[in-house]
Amino acid sequence: MTDETRPAREGSTAEVAPPREPAGGDVFADLYQVERPVITRRERLMSVTGLVTSALVAVMALLPSAYAIGGPGPTYDTLQNDEAGALVSISGAETFEPSGELRLTTVSVQDGGSQIMTMGSVLRGYLSEGQYTTPRELVFGTTEEEAEQQQEQSRQQWVTSQEAATVSALEALGTEVPAVLEVAEVAPESDAFGVLEKDDILLAVDGEGLDGFSDLTAAVESGTIGQVLTVTIERDGSQQDVDFSLVDNGFGEPMMGVYIDPEFDLPIDVEVAIDSVGGPSAGLMFTLAIMDLLTEEDELNGAAVAGTGTMNSTGDVGAIGGIDLKMIGAERDGADWFLAPVANCAEVVGHIPEGLSVVAVEDIDDAYDAIVAIGAGQTASLPTCEAVAG
Repeated sequence: MTDETRPAREGSTAEVAPPREPAGGDVFADLYQVERPVITRRERLMSVTGLVTSALVAVMALLPSAYAIGGPGPTYDTLQNDEAGALVSISGAETFEPSGELRLTTVSVQDGGSQIMTMGSVLRGYLSEGQYTTPRELVFGTTEEEAEQQQEQSRQQWVTSQEAATVSALEALGTEVPAVLEVAEVAPESDAFGVLEKDDILLAVDGEGLDGFSDLTAAVESGTIGQVLTVTIERDGSQQDVDFSLVDNGFGEPMMGVYIDPEFDLPIDVEVAIDSVGGPSAGLMFTLAIMDLLTEEDELNGAAVAGTGTMNSTGDVGAIGGIDLKMIGAERDGADWFLAPVANCAEVVGHIPEGLSVVAVEDIDDAYDAIVAIGAGQTASLPTCEAVAG
């Protein structure tokens, strides 16, 4: 074999020399006698930048993040009564065996600042339709003290929601709950500002005694904006009458502009066997569970209904957060129906899981009528969020 150049193979445009030992430099160039490519500064910079970016992304995916990640949490059947015991127990009144399920729904939030939750997890949560991400300080605070304060606030809201649910359930069933109506605060825009004082106890409006919170609500709702009320109060152990006008609540409705801290005298005791849930959003489902247990009628007739919403002592259903995730959890755990606050309907539309039917409710009467209709199979006239939001 000689060193002279041989003809290229058919289909080739290059000439190939016999192999020889590399003389240093690029083995590929020495073997095949091709010209070494010239790498420009721009190309070198882009290559280095790409490597650095890839390295940073890899490191960020492993580092603890400063975000919290939320997703569908567990659901709890408030009518559950098995070998572990009843989830909602009532003493002081006759109760009846229920059927079906009334599931309260939750959102599970994981701390993205831990060693387990990384930036990679946050990015996956951000891109997922079944999760959300938010700066962790909005959920857990920036200090340990703030985190403890938020947890305590959540526990207090949980306890308060149970009391409000009991009051609302009893009064919806026709039992008025006596209460001491104590002034907690007077709004500056109220005509009662400077007239009523903190710790005043409201006894009567225009000569009509106030036996419970619903009496006060009725007195205000039956009035008109600008109407002067004569309110009998107890202050420092003595009674007196004070006058002030109802003001506009911003929606064209009358209000006193006074925050009341009612001390209810409940005729029954309700115990809830859940210690892993916080906040006020389970109020609606607790109220329905109490009503179901206290009534002989089989409202659900075996139906599985989930839902969410705050509940005040006058029976109003309030908006909550994370309703799209709660619907996912409800469908996952076998619910066929979901009760949603009217105020959340705009967030419901377009996010309803397949197989789940959503009913819009504004107060406890709406919600109770809905579960009765569902149990009876008469659901055609139930209001939907699509109709409300549209």
